[in-house]
Amino acid sequence: MRMYFRRATAAVEAREALGVYDVAYLAGGPRRVVECAVIALADGGLLRLRASRVRSVGGELPAHPVERALVSACPQSSSTESVCGRLRESPEVEEIGDRLADRGLVTRARHQLTRAGRQRLQAAEQEGSLPAYVFDGPEVLPKGTVRRGVMEAQLMPSGLGRAMVRLGKALDHDSGSDHSDFGCGGGGGGGGGSD
Repeated sequence: MRMYFRRATAAVEAREALGVYDVAYLAGGPRRVVECAVIALADGGLLRLRASRVRSVGGELPAHPVERALVSACPQSSSTESVCGRLRESPEVEEIGDRLADRGLVTRARHQLTRAGRQRLQAAEQEGSLPAYVFDGPEVLPKGTVRRGVMEAQLMPSGLGRAMVRLGKALDHDSGSDHSDFGCGGGGGGGGGSD
């Protein structure tokens, strides 16, 4: 009976189609979802990218929740990095990861690809119906404003920024102490070592 249930579940799973943002999540996690949304909305004329700034240009609200959240996040010119950072941690993007975890395509805890997730990603790529940037990121876009804007918005992985800030504070705090035992003593500003 258990074997039958697994096969039935697998058959249902195979029939459930993945949307573009589901595939983007499988290919690159929350970052790729946000990159794809920015690219799609910029190509569709709903976002304007200039240097490191992004602004929605009005018009009809998009149908997808991630796209709506993106348009809502930048009614005025905003830093592309900050808008993308907020969107990566938004409920709309988290819901995609949770849904994929419910379907067994990513792990629950860290949302890493499972074997089934890798298979679905590979099948979507072989199908060839989605743009290359969904799988490979903005690097495959032609040079121009959209590519530059999305690539400049690439942030450090979640948590790494906070860790780097803590490390910087710790180093600043320790800079007043004598580290001559370690060959990087105070005084000189260079290579340190024994004199």
